[in-house]
Amino acid sequence: MNTKTKLYPKIEQEIKGLDISKVSKTRIQILQPFIDYVQSKVSKNNKIRLNFICTHNSRRSHLSQVWAQTMAHHCNINNVFCYSGGTETTALFPMIIKILINSGFKIKTISENKNPVYNIKYTENEHPIIGFSKTYDDDFNPKAHFAALMTCAQADKGCPHISGAENRIALKYDDPKVFDNTPQQVEKYKERSLQIATEMLYVFSQIKN
Repeated sequence: MNTKTKLYPKIEQEIKGLDISKVSKTRIQILQPFIDYVQSKVSKNNKIRLNFICTHNSRRSHLSQVWAQTMAHHCNINNVFCYSGGTETTALFPMIIKILINSGFKIKTISENKNPVYNIKYTENEHPIIGFSKTYDDDFNPKAHFAALMTCAQADKGCPHISGAENRIALKYDDPKVFDNTPQQVEKYKERSLQIATEMLYVFSQIKN
């Protein structure tokens, strides 16, 4: 019997609007090593630790972390623990919080400073995602037995070695930051969020329990 709580209704509605058949063949090839890693862990009933890494841990890495955790829950893939980090510490960009709230996530600010800490919930009973900017090797993140998922080309190029990572997979999403302070900002951040959500749904929908 599945005792997992349902996602918040607005998130469920958002997921229903995603179409994994639109994931391109090129992106499917890029995502396949990610699928293979998760499947290998599921097949052995091992914990699945995923650390999404970008330069500043402010935009794409957080979207990937949040959507991956959400889609694992949605697809009933257990023992998935998602993290994020950067090659340097900045702050979680406020537009990311706005986009996630608009998608149905319930978010509270735990700490207000130059690097705010957020409590991000996708369902009532599951442990919340703690969102804040940190380096990929921060004490908050795993030190071994994890996959390093590089969400930007700069971090992928700038980090030739991720200590403790069992696997390193380059996902590389375009940075919505280029649209900051333009009329297209909200539209482009939403577009990137939906792309990442669709691809995370595709990945976890391929996993066989």
